Amino acid sequence: MIDLSKTIDLSTTYLGLKLKNPLVASSSPMCQDIGNVRRIEDAGAAAVVLPSLFEEQIEIENDELDLAFRNASGLSPEAATHFPDLTHRVMGPEAYLAHIVRCKQAVKIPVIASLNGTTNGGWLQYAKQMAQAGADALELNIYYIPVDPNVSGEQVEANYVDLVTAIKKEVKIPVAVKLGPYFSSMGNVAKKLDAAGANGLVLFNRFYQPDYDLEALEVVPNLILSNSHELLLRLHWIAVLYGNVKADLALTGGVHSAADIVKSMMAGAKVAMMTSALLKRGISFLDTLCTELLIWMGEHEYDSIKQMQGSMSRRSVPQPAAFERANYMKVLSSYAMR
Repeated sequence: MIDLSKTIDLSTTYLGLKLKNPLVASSSPMCQDIGNVRRIEDAGAAAVVLPSLFEEQIEIENDELDLAFRNASGLSPEAATHFPDLTHRVMGPEAYLAHIVRCKQAVKIPVIASLNGTTNGGWLQYAKQMAQAGADALELNIYYIPVDPNVSGEQVEANYVDLVTAIKKEVKIPVAVKLGPYFSSMGNVAKKLDAAGANGLVLFNRFYQPDYDLEALEVVPNLILSNSHELLLRLHWIAVLYGNVKADLALTGGVHSAADIVKSMMAGAKVAMMTSALLKRGISFLDTLCTELLIWMGEHEYDSIKQMQGSMSRRSVPQPAAFERANYMKVLSSYAMR
């Protein structure tokens, strides 16, 4: 039997990093454990994105701890049990930077740090520290929902661009920007971020929306893992942006099968990132995906990942109108009532 791994080239590049394949473990708490990071590499991932360091969480923890100690004077030792329990929360900056160092020592694949800031000073400070700790690249996880009706879309976009511009002046490592899909002109925002120096665009961030508890009359968290249906929005915009920006495109959200990876590459992505699939199927599922990807490429006579990248992008398909409004009526009319 022919060894497909020797005849088919799965390699790709992302953020200037040479990767053995396009499978990347995306940012999640799963990557907070060094053992998991090792298993992710052993299972075949080409790179790993560490969980985000949240500046807001750091500030909250510091404030809570300071308040607890200020209020603790004169209390018995048992009162210490009432101090805030911080062990279940995200890593603080020192622990996060140490985690980067340990990951770099433990694995050979690129380690991409992730940062979610709230102030310009925080973004810049922690970005520089992550680069100094040895991260191969930095992903800016911009999880911002503009709820103030007085803030215009133009202001929101300007904040994104200004942030990327400032960070690119401070760090030498590649910088990717993880975006949400809710811009009025995604193509224009992408070009602005590209011009600001972003080395990569990660499409898309999943905005977790709270639900209502009708009995308690409370707003409660609601976490639902992704499915392959979510891939479609990502495919659309990567296919549209491919060839229009210099930044590498990464698809995240909805990657659950080898077919999903193939679609991501054909749309124009350099890498396909995943977390939900690994949570559902286990880290070893990465090895299965690599094998199934090789089999699919062999059966369809593809020699390399690079050969298929962008082959189904907007600029490459015979009918680019399929990505535009001309496809709208066709889709609606294609469904027959039963």
